[in-house]
This record gives sequence, structure tokens and C-alpha cells, in this order.
Amino acid sequence: RIHSSSEQNLQYGWLAYMLGERTTKKFTDYSKVFTVEGNLSSGKGRLAEQIAQKLGMKYFPEADIHYLDRISGHGTLLPEKFNGFCNMERFYTDPKCPDGHSYRMQAWIFGNRVLQYADALEHLLSTGQGVVLERSPFSDFVFLDAMFKQGYIHKRCLDHYKEIKDISICEFLPPHLVIYIDVPVPEVQKRIQEKGKPYEKKVSPSYLQDIEDAYKKTFIPEISENSEVLQYTAAEVEDVEKVIEDIEYLKFDKGPWLEQDDVSFHHLRLYVQNKDGVLDPVAIPRFIPEITIGGTEYDKIYYEYR
Repeated sequence: RIHSSSEQNLQYGWLAYMLGERTTKKFTDYSKVFTVEGNLSSGKGRLAEQIAQKLGMKYFPEADIHYLDRISGHGTLLPEKFNGFCNMERFYTDPKCPDGHSYRMQAWIFGNRVLQYADALEHLLSTGQGVVLERSPFSDFVFLDAMFKQGYIHKRCLDHYKEIKDISICEFLPPHLVIYIDVPVPEVQKRIQEKGKPYEKKVSPSYLQDIEDAYKKTFIPEISENSEVLQYTAAEVEDVEKVIEDIEYLKFDKGPWLEQDDVSFHHLRLYVQNKDGVLDPVAIPRFIPEITIGGTEYDKIYYEYR
């Protein structure tokens, strides 16, 4: 193999731990995981980036269909056939596509969110620098719930998703803090019409409402058991200094992070740096027509990709 860089990417392992590498020695007050949540066009990315800059944390933009393309190889976006046979424009244009595209797309995005969350945890545990993400695999289900209520996907897809979600994110520690931006659906629609991409303007208001309902009725009550939660209106998030002040007042006195030590962080770090292992639970062998392809077709795509 020809080396094209003077850098050598060394992985953390047992030897490093035996020689004294300890995660907690690197931790500061903001060695934490924050996620910013909200509906489409709610200003999540802007707020997440501002918080990261103010607190010296690393910002992770929302993981999309091409997340893996952007962080690996030359950063070139791969064709659709190498990316789960899905794209956002097709979803907004025909969300009830009979070939199961809607679920195929969201399952692919969930896998990318899992991968990104593993990257974020690895960064935190390796450097001690906190991370701020725009959405996470813990909240991704709000889209599946909305799709199911709108009739975009079958019940078997929802059941399959719940199974892979439960066995994948259980290996992670949840965010220390979840910030939810509450923007009413009419305002979301207005923003999409003004600044959204042409195909996004086709989104159904009832779909947006179902996303909001899933956030408020399911996600926030569930995540608040182990994570701090701050909620703001669209107007309130304009005052970033007030948001930072609210964060500084939090005690962060609940959740599984409090139970961790250098030994458990060591095992978590080994887990999240093994990206193939992280993604294994997302690819459990179940026959779901929407995400299943034949062996011959698989081989053809595989060898073409190589």
C-alpha cells in the first residue's frame, strides 16, 4: 500500500489504557454532548453553531444521506445507487412511493445519525472537547412516527425501525442536554416557502404537525428522564447570550453519565471507534421489502463500487 500522507492514524486501544491514558483527565466543565432539536427550518443549525463557538465545543451539522461520503474518501458525493437508493427530492415529491422509498431513506439517515453520534462521542472521549449536534439518533424516530401517521410507510417498517433503534442507541450514552426550538407549523411553512429548496416547499403541513407532536408528546418526556431539556420559542433563541446563561445554570445532575468512570469510558471509546461494529445493529437480517435487494443486484453494486 502506498502512503500518501505523512500522518499516521493511530487507534486507541488496551495498550494506551495500560500506559496511563485516561479520559476523565481531559474533561472540563463543557466536556458534554448537547443536541439541538426542532422541526424543519426552525433554526437548529444556527443555534447549535453559535453555542459551540461560545462554549469552545465542536459543532456537528445535521447528518444527512451523504454524511458518510463527506467524512470518508475524497469527500465526493456518491451516486444514489451507492447511497441506499434514496434522495430527499424524491421523498418530498412522492412520499407515498410504492417502492418503499420513504422508509429506505429514513432508515439510511438513521444509520448516518448513529455513525455521526459515534464520531461525536469518540471526539469527546479522545480530546475532552464537548460536542454540539443538530439532531441525533435519539430523536430520529419523530420522522418515522410522522411518516406512519401520514401513511407514507407500512407498519412492518415502523416495527423494524423500532427494533434497530432499540438495539443500536442502547450502546450510547444519551446527550447531557437537549435544546428544543418550538416553532409553530404555520411559521415553519412560511420559512420553508421563503428559504427552502424547491422540493421542500411541497411538504405537507400535517406531516410537519405530526413531527411537532412526536417531539412534544413522546421525545421530550422520554429524553428528560436522563437529559437536561431547555425549550425556546423562535424569538427566544435569537438571544444566544440568554441561552448560554441558561446552560451555565444547569446542574447536570441526572442521567447515566454520572455513573461513568475511566473504565467504562475506556470500553465506550473502544466501541465508538469501531464504526463497523457501531453500524452492525442497524443492519439486522430481516426481510423488509422496502430495504431488501437481491443477491445478484447486491454483487453488481458492490463490485461496481470497488
